[in-house]
Amino acid sequence: MTQGTKMNRGQRPELMWGLGLSEAQQAQIKQAVGPGFFLRNFPEGKLPWSRELSHTEKPSATWIPMKVWKDISDNRKETYRRIESTQRILIQDEMDETMEMEDVLEQGFLTIVTSPLTRSKVQDAVFRAKEVSSMYSDIYRMTEEIMLERELLSRKTDQLLFLNNILTGCTESLDASVILANAKEHLNMLIPVFELHAVFWQRQFENGLTDVELFLDSKAPAEKEDEWTRMLLGCAERMGGGKINGFQSMHIDPVFRPGNANQDQARVVSMPLQAANATYGSLVLSVDKQARMGKDEVETFKAAANHLGLALRNALMFKEVKLRADHDALTRIYNRHTFDERLVHELKRRQRYGHDLSLLMVDLDHFKEVNDTYGHQAGDMVLREIGAILYSAIRSTDLAARYGGEEFVVLLPHTTEKDAHMLAERIRKRVADTNFTFNGKQFTITASIGVASVETGSLNKEQDLVLKADEALYQAKNNGRNMVVISRQCPKEQQVPQ
Repeated sequence: MTQGTKMNRGQRPELMWGLGLSEAQQAQIKQAVGPGFFLRNFPEGKLPWSRELSHTEKPSATWIPMKVWKDISDNRKETYRRIESTQRILIQDEMDETMEMEDVLEQGFLTIVTSPLTRSKVQDAVFRAKEVSSMYSDIYRMTEEIMLERELLSRKTDQLLFLNNILTGCTESLDASVILANAKEHLNMLIPVFELHAVFWQRQFENGLTDVELFLDSKAPAEKEDEWTRMLLGCAERMGGGKINGFQSMHIDPVFRPGNANQDQARVVSMPLQAANATYGSLVLSVDKQARMGKDEVETFKAAANHLGLALRNALMFKEVKLRADHDALTRIYNRHTFDERLVHELKRRQRYGHDLSLLMVDLDHFKEVNDTYGHQAGDMVLREIGAILYSAIRSTDLAARYGGEEFVVLLPHTTEKDAHMLAERIRKRVADTNFTFNGKQFTITASIGVASVETGSLNKEQDLVLKADEALYQAKNNGRNMVVISRQCPKEQQVPQ
């Protein structure tokens, strides 16, 4: 390496210190190292301390005569030893006592050089200092690389643990509410989540309209739920690409919560959900607006969205399959198969616990005339509306089902005959008061209803309760229709025509 190259390193000569060097020693060192180094000597009474030691540029080597070193306090010696980037070289005069190399190294010196300071001695000491500094630099760099790799490995491990938790939460259930509740808990590991809502949509290709399903975080004041509902519906309309036909909503957590107390500290984040290269829904989160995620966390967040997208899609498909298996395709209430299974179950519970059990059998009057006059599509519309009327009239513990054709049944656990009769009257009146419109034409329809209840010590077969309700329905039809008849009011000899 040329001398000019040395001078350009760092745009200045390399710094060395001398602690109490004589003028002769300074001259010998300077002559030996050449212009590539700058030697700054500190007189014995003005050795470097706080101001010099705090400077960012530290000397590559420090030359210290033995007699000067002996006079330095232990505290200051320890301070000099802690300057890791500096190699200390001890100078031994002829009058100084001889030191073993082991003692020299123990006191933190790289080597010892005896006077006189010849060119070869100085250059050899400087070469060794630079070699050791280079080795320390390599070790430091390798240590930094190892620490960086350990940090990266730790991040990858945390990422895998997080995704494993997400996957576990996704596979615990095929219930979308459970998956979403688990997702909220796990996403809190990445960023503080105040609320988590979800919206799913399905476009009807025959008319281009979009059916929407909302999952709200928890029960909240009406104005707050309305605000989230509008936001989620807007999201569905933008991302679903179609006008909304209708929506239904439910709560992930049924507990009433007034909402996040720190609304001013929240911001809304949307996470699209995809499966089979199609976007079918979105998570909408209220998160701490002060929180920020790094690049790795953002990637982890996206990976979590992919896992959740697949899991929630499977849950919705399972729900749809189960709905088709348990529900009537036209009216969307339960079908006869589900009713038959539930009736057996409720009769067994009734036999065990002795609670009341009632059944309504509903038949639309002159329904054939609707089909003949307005067409079968009008008839289908009426059946769907009747299904909606029944569904809205009952409790969550009750069951409404399409029994066949224009006939419906309503199973009422824990319901007396009197209460069943009152409900039947409300349903009959609501049906009669409903104006149906099809192709610009309005019409009405009525319903006849038979009511049957399980009496203590009787009815040990599910067919018996159905038979009693059917007999009451026949009596209502026979008595002029658009009425409610209780089975015990029917004549004993009354037989339902086959």
